[in-house]
Amino acid sequence: MDPTVEVVALLLGFLGWVMVGVALPNRYWKVSTVDGNVITTSTIYENLWMSCATDSTGVHNCREFPSLLALSGYIQASRALMITSVVLGTIGLVATLIGMQCSKAAGDNYTLKGRIAGTGGLCFLLQGLCTMISVSWYAFNITQEFFDPYYPGVRYEIGEGLYIGWCSGTLALIGGACLLCACRLRTSEKYPLPYQNTRGTAYSAQSHRKVPSTYDRNAYV
Repeated sequence: MDPTVEVVALLLGFLGWVMVGVALPNRYWKVSTVDGNVITTSTIYENLWMSCATDSTGVHNCREFPSLLALSGYIQASRALMITSVVLGTIGLVATLIGMQCSKAAGDNYTLKGRIAGTGGLCFLLQGLCTMISVSWYAFNITQEFFDPYYPGVRYEIGEGLYIGWCSGTLALIGGACLLCACRLRTSEKYPLPYQNTRGTAYSAQSHRKVPSTYDRNAYV
């Protein structure tokens, strides 16, 4: 298999992993603007960890969520999925680096390398799925509250953190799929075995074997 595919898959997985780390602490997962006069206009934005507000003068005030159990269920699930995504991406990077053909970690055992690289590709796929589920679930709740005419709270819109998460999940899914395809094609390749002339060896052994005589030594003149 062409090692270029493995390198491209590694780069895509690495970029997806980095973007997960960028999206997770990003404060702009949902944004809302409260209109007023020049002094009272403010922007409210939240992420998985805190709620912040800034006024027209540029003063920022952030407040962390006081209780984990008091949060909505989708926020708790999004936290868990994003942290799981970071862990899976780390495992995928390490496994891919060990399982690449140019790596010296596993020696010349290409079967073992293929399995390790396939594990890395699977981790990238799971990372992408966890990220996509987390940000999509969060965005679904934002749009549901925004279009609900009876919702009494502040109406938010989708922030830049969710777009970063969607890009991260897409890159991780593409990288994991490419790596799994590369490992599958590598394992399907048949390496020629050295030819061994066993028949010639058997015939030569038989030719040198002494055949016992049926005549007695005294029968010869």
